[in-house]
Amino acid sequence: MLNPVIIRAKKGEIAERVVIGGDPARIEQLASLLEDPKLVNSNRGLLTYTGTYKGVPVTVATHGIGGPSSAIVVEELIMLGAKVLIRFGTCGAMVSGLGIGDIVIPTGAAYNQGGLLYQYLKENICMAASPNYEVLNSIVNEAVKSGVKFVVGPVVSSDAFYAEDPEFVKKWTGRGIIAVEMECATLFALSSMRKVKSGSLLLVSDSLVEHLGFATAEELRSYVERASKIALNSLINVSIS
Repeated sequence: MLNPVIIRAKKGEIAERVVIGGDPARIEQLASLLEDPKLVNSNRGLLTYTGTYKGVPVTVATHGIGGPSSAIVVEELIMLGAKVLIRFGTCGAMVSGLGIGDIVIPTGAAYNQGGLLYQYLKENICMAASPNYEVLNSIVNEAVKSGVKFVVGPVVSSDAFYAEDPEFVKKWTGRGIIAVEMECATLFALSSMRKVKSGSLLLVSDSLVEHLGFATAEELRSYVERASKIALNSLINVSIS
C-alpha cells in the first residue's frame, strides 16, 4: 500500500463515504452541512473535512481541476480508506432546455484516448467509464424525492477547458452526450480498477448551446445548498462492501 503525499490526512481521518468536488468553496459549503466538521487537509488548497451527516461519518474533499488532479486525490482517498465516492461538480449543458442549477446525473463518461488513462491502461483503448449502479440509483432516487429538475444520461470528460467549439458540440451530441465536464471519466475508471463505488451529481453552470453565461460559485450557492443534500443523502444510503 502506497502512502499519500498530497492529502496529508492520517489513516482514520478519512471516512469510508466521501463527496468530492473541484471547487474549494463548494467543499466548504458542503462541510457546513456536516456535524462537527474537522479540517484534515489543506495542503495545496485541496481542502478536506471529515464530520458526520445524520450520524454517519462523511468526508468532503476538493479534487482540483481535471483528470490528473482528481486522480491523485481519488487514489489517496482510497489509500486512506474511502470506499464510496460521489463527485459533486459542475458541467456545461450540451442539450437545450437545461438552465443554470439544473442537475445532470451521469450514466457514463466518454473521454479521448491517451493522456492520464493511457498511463493506467497502457493501451490505446477506452474502458467503460461508468458509475456504480447502486450509487447511481441512490442519486436518482434522492433527486426524485427532492422534486428538482434533473436529467440522466452520458457526459464527456474533456481535458481542455477552452477547446470546445461548435464542432465539438456537434460531434459529441451526435453520440448522445448531454453535458461536458472534466473529471467523471477519471473517477469512474479508477473506481472500477480499485474496486470501490462511485457516482456523480453535476450542476449546470453554463451551456454550450444556449446563452446562459457562466455562473460563479456565489451565483450557484443556493443551487449547491439544495443539491448538497441530494449528494449527502445518496452517499449515506449506499452500502459499504
